[in-house]
Amino acid sequence: MTQNTRKHPDAGRSKAASAGGLSVGQGAALSIGAVLGTGVLTLPALAAEIAGPASLLSWLALILLSVPLAGTFAALGARYPDAGGVATYVRRAFGDRTAAMIGWCFYTAVPAAAPAAAMMAGRYVADAIGGGRATEITTAAVLTVIVWALNAVGLRLSGPVQLGLAAVLAALMVLTVVVALPHLRPDAVGPLLPHGWGSVAAAAGLLVWAFAGWEAMSSLAAEYRDPARSVPRATTIALITVGVLYLALAATTILVLGQRAGASAAPLSDLMALGIGPVARPATAVVAVLLTIGTMNTFFAGAAKLGAALARDGALPDWFAQGSSAGAVPRRSLLIVGGGALLSLLVTSVAGLDLTTVMLLATSSFTAVYLVGSAAAVRLLPPGWARRGSVIATAASLALAVSIGAPMLWPVGVSVAAALYLAFRRRG
Repeated sequence: MTQNTRKHPDAGRSKAASAGGLSVGQGAALSIGAVLGTGVLTLPALAAEIAGPASLLSWLALILLSVPLAGTFAALGARYPDAGGVATYVRRAFGDRTAAMIGWCFYTAVPAAAPAAAMMAGRYVADAIGGGRATEITTAAVLTVIVWALNAVGLRLSGPVQLGLAAVLAALMVLTVVVALPHLRPDAVGPLLPHGWGSVAAAAGLLVWAFAGWEAMSSLAAEYRDPARSVPRATTIALITVGVLYLALAATTILVLGQRAGASAAPLSDLMALGIGPVARPATAVVAVLLTIGTMNTFFAGAAKLGAALARDGALPDWFAQGSSAGAVPRRSLLIVGGGALLSLLVTSVAGLDLTTVMLLATSSFTAVYLVGSAAAVRLLPPGWARRGSVIATAASLALAVSIGAPMLWPVGVSVAAALYLAFRRRG
């Protein structure tokens, strides 16, 4: 792609971006809401199960990785403000085929991610009312159907409601840390590195789930009043807030629950029960369900619209394109997303897959998106600190992909399928 073709569309987009009304504070709140998600319900315990107390190093590594990663997408958003986000940057850097491949990775990640998110809420329901695995799977199925139905009839949680749910989650994290602090038991932590250094890398691969969302900030860039100045500031606020909250909760889980942390199915409930009593368990379960509905609603709505847009652009069969216009409900694409999520949940139940395995399929897709998006930034950004940061982000994403291991075959397979489909369509 020539330099001239890059400049022309950006000029129009920059002018359009200046008409946005998003302030730095609002943008930071949206960014925090995009990153904070259902991972906090279970990930501190899952990471502790994999790496023990050394999982704190995994959390710290992901926080440090978020600095160049978020900075890269912030720089892209400030320079090329467009609602297409990562897909726009990848298309500009590597062409339509690679953009379609990344679009497929996003689209297929949701059917894998939604059951994992729903199962997290299911663990909290099972912790409150009993029933074990059966309650966990049943709750996940019910939540999937509810969110699917809400989207099918065109009901969407408004922006303020989504922000409110994110605020509730942040408040729950703070409250959990505060009520659990008097019960610190450093002597019960156990060996700091019980499973070797490899376990730290493995835990980091899983924790990508908790930090997925930095790419969403680039899609919001066109909504700021002054993208070039506001996006970096909002990103800095979000980075500090998210980093502090995650690290505080992970440390509290290990220092309070000790060696029991890895075996906890509902760590927030366990921590809250220590400070408040048994009544905290059903209350935390209700909050977990509401937060999960909000997160899954965003997943389903965004993926369904993405599928329709991919079909509109020729990257999926034309049948999917229904509902791609603004304000329309993409029911056909949603049918695939919801049906795929239920099928994924069925396979998980029948095969007896654990939550970690299911989550790694989703985090592998997120990692692939970060890797290709960062590589696009290396090609698009001018020489300077932002470009150096994108080089670091690309290298770190590649290392993360290696640490995830075999599950990375999932996005590779999806990308190959996308390329084959495009080749077949063009021949036809």
